[in-house]
Amino acid sequence: MKIVKYPNKNNWQKLCRRQGINRANLKNVVTEIFEEIQKNGDKAIKKYTVKFDKVSLTKITTSESELKNAEKLLSKELVNAIKLAKRNIEKYHASQNEVIKKIETTKGVYCWRENRAIEKVGIYIPGGTAPLFSSVLMLGIPAKLAGCKEIILCTPPDENGNINSAILFAAKLVGVTSVFKVGGIQAIGALTFGTKTIPKVDKIFGPGNQYVTAAKQNALNYNVAIDMPAGPSEVLVIADRFANPEFVAADLLSQAEHGTDSQVILLSDNEDIISKVLIEIKEQIKKLPRRDIAEKALKNSTTILFKTINECIEFSNHYAPEHLILAVKNPTKYISEISNAGSVFLGNYSCESAGDYATGTNHTLPTNGYARNYSGLSLDSFVKKISFQQLTREGILNIGPSVEIMAEAEQLIAHKNAVTLRLKSLKK
Repeated sequence: MKIVKYPNKNNWQKLCRRQGINRANLKNVVTEIFEEIQKNGDKAIKKYTVKFDKVSLTKITTSESELKNAEKLLSKELVNAIKLAKRNIEKYHASQNEVIKKIETTKGVYCWRENRAIEKVGIYIPGGTAPLFSSVLMLGIPAKLAGCKEIILCTPPDENGNINSAILFAAKLVGVTSVFKVGGIQAIGALTFGTKTIPKVDKIFGPGNQYVTAAKQNALNYNVAIDMPAGPSEVLVIADRFANPEFVAADLLSQAEHGTDSQVILLSDNEDIISKVLIEIKEQIKKLPRRDIAEKALKNSTTILFKTINECIEFSNHYAPEHLILAVKNPTKYISEISNAGSVFLGNYSCESAGDYATGTNHTLPTNGYARNYSGLSLDSFVKKISFQQLTREGILNIGPSVEIMAEAEQLIAHKNAVTLRLKSLKK
């Protein structure tokens, strides 16, 4: 990790920069694949599955027997752990259900709002170097709670044309409608246009690499909504002298092992704690199966020494991290100062891994600075909010004259007449 001490604010923007790839080239690749899927459907899907996943499939649909048998291939301990996570995620997201509130804005004028589920949703689950079955829970559970009629899951197959058993078990457990063996840009294209096999959806959800993120953003051009432009994972840890260096190092490495394009940031007001964390990283990384991935991610990551924790918080808000860990004494006193973060973990025992799997909060979060203007996934992400209004005779009499005046001022006389006719009718 690069070490920076007491940076000038003029350099903060540079320090907040994420690594990326050539965007022009990325856009060309996405456009080419989308156009071919739009034209050739399943044939194009299979072509790109061979090209990118190195496997030729006769069928891209996961069978019911594969879904049913998945649980048998898992340990009882993993099945129970997934079920525990499901209970917590359901409990947290069910609490987000809105109670309908009818408001009388003027005597006789009633307004309220109701939720309606998005009917067809597509959920993308990364399955390459790490099969993220936890994302099935994070996406499928709120979709089911919201009442989505169809939940279409796409995830890349392995070299034998199979999908990880934990992904299939989680999909069956949460009520996913259908599962397809398709990954990458081609999966997002299929969900955008629909093919003979894969249904077109109304909104696409799920994390992914920069290719998947670019494909999701391109889907917006075809009237398909997306959850957020969520790209490579990232964590920012703020540690003071009371932090546990062993814990902090583990948290940084837990994100670094996600992918070579992941980014981890350590901020502190204490040079000694930084030194101890870096020593711990060197020791812990030796034991990681994904050591090569973590090492490459750390090369693009930074440790920054500031004068105060408040300055660390200020920089964090500028960076707008996906995950923010406050490994400091009395972390709750800083809550009101945090304005930009996807999800926040308070204190030495609140590891980001817990949120990734089982606390109940959602781990699909804005990355790449989008925490400035996007929220993490919630029940609201799977619904539309429709407003209603009802005017009684008394209501139109009370606000009608004001509406007439405003409509006439905007020179929209038909708008005015819609009110005038009603008022005349009531006066008769």
